[in-house]
Amino acid sequence: MGSLGFWRLAQADPDWIAAVDPDGTRYPAGELLARANRLVHGLRGLGLRPGDGICGLTPNGVDGLTLYLAALQAGWYYTPINWHLTGPEIGYILADSEAKAFFLHERYAEAGMVGAAAADVAARCHAFGEVAGARPVSDLVGGMPDTLPEERTAGATMHYTSGTTGRPKGVRRPLNGLDPDDSAELMSFLLGFFGITTGRPNVHLVTSPSYHTAVTQFGGTALHMGHTLVYMDTWDPEETLRLCERHRVTNSHLVPTHFKRLLGLPEEIRRGYDLSSLRWMIHAAAPCPVPVKRQMLDWWGDVIYEYYAATEGGGTIATPEDWKKHPGTVGKAWPIAELRIVDDDLKEVPAGTPGTIYMKMAGAGFEYKGDPAKTAANRLDGFFTVGDIGYLDEDDFLFLCDRKADMIISGGANIYPAEIEKELLVHPKVADVAVFGIPDEEWGEQIKAVVEPAEGLSPGPDLARELLDSLAGRLSRMKWPKSIDFIAEMPREPNGKLLKRKLRDPYWEGHDRTI
Repeated sequence: MGSLGFWRLAQADPDWIAAVDPDGTRYPAGELLARANRLVHGLRGLGLRPGDGICGLTPNGVDGLTLYLAALQAGWYYTPINWHLTGPEIGYILADSEAKAFFLHERYAEAGMVGAAAADVAARCHAFGEVAGARPVSDLVGGMPDTLPEERTAGATMHYTSGTTGRPKGVRRPLNGLDPDDSAELMSFLLGFFGITTGRPNVHLVTSPSYHTAVTQFGGTALHMGHTLVYMDTWDPEETLRLCERHRVTNSHLVPTHFKRLLGLPEEIRRGYDLSSLRWMIHAAAPCPVPVKRQMLDWWGDVIYEYYAATEGGGTIATPEDWKKHPGTVGKAWPIAELRIVDDDLKEVPAGTPGTIYMKMAGAGFEYKGDPAKTAANRLDGFFTVGDIGYLDEDDFLFLCDRKADMIISGGANIYPAEIEKELLVHPKVADVAVFGIPDEEWGEQIKAVVEPAEGLSPGPDLARELLDSLAGRLSRMKWPKSIDFIAEMPREPNGKLLKRKLRDPYWEGHDRTI
């Protein structure tokens, strides 16, 4: 121990550019360290102690990064809040997390303060920000020393799962009591699995909102390994290429939707940027159609890595070489993780047989805060599941089928929407697609597809027929959608997660779903 960790690196080299905000402002490590230190001193003055929590509703950039660096050296839990949530949803997380301090950026003042104004929250939560009803952050940190706090101890992030049912729950891990830098160095194993190296001139591009677990983990770990973080405010395909060229980006975290949009750029734009610095472009969050992945490998070369994981812990990784030998795989279990595929009776199934995916990671105990019943549920001999369906091949490479909750049961047959979505998504006239089951009196469920057409195309019966005909010879007719509806823009979160319930629920109104 002793070579990694942001606070250690910043003291050794305060002039290293640790972060670049979306507006291009560059922040030397020494300045970022001083900001985090002053914040710790200020919050300790309000009585915060190890084990307490703070929440942040901030856009991508140094403001949120400062909260993360303060909490993780003071033994606090840091919860970044999804800025797409409504006021009551934000208020719920503030109350449930028992946050002692809440930092609100003026961009989200209206939604955030509605949630923060609830009496049970306001009574014990200090609110800071340049907004009505909150104290300016300058009041908290003004006059505070920028020296390293005493009695430093490692904190942790506590992200809230989006979940498919009920309210979100905070995934809370026990604090390890280690020195913050030593704890950060231990976490570097995550990027180490991909072969990512430490130090300069590595640059990590933050493409998605930092309130997502993976974005925080990959960006934070890259920083602790000495990489410069370059933040995007909103994602744009050509801007991604421009930033990669300008900052000589070496690694990033992406989702398949990004790939589809990048491949949709005109050829002259795609070829107009120098991407020779790219070395580890990592993706996850949703299944990636095999043809889309192949096109990205042809364009960027063998720099595209894939993984499958959950906020709760555990996962797989597929190197470019692995994927080429096993197209469509999301990889093999991490060296510190295990996988188990079981049937509905919780018995392990043979290779090639789909079942529920259970995972376990060494030393990764967690609880859903305030919900022991949910913590105990979905467990099997120390393994846990988030309800995904998949199978292992003969070489123990994992392939995803779908979420159990999304599976369509039509005429007694199990149909996985993800398989159909991947076949439709490769069509050049499709920008995005969602497939799900809707009520059918005879079959129980029938297959519905909702398509976002490629830019400039007019939706209608002719396009629907063309898309269905394109499935001939590639997909069994029992898996073809019975009908296709069109939508102007698919409801996706910025991390690529499709909000399928928003599409599916209207079709089920007035029906008692028993499947």
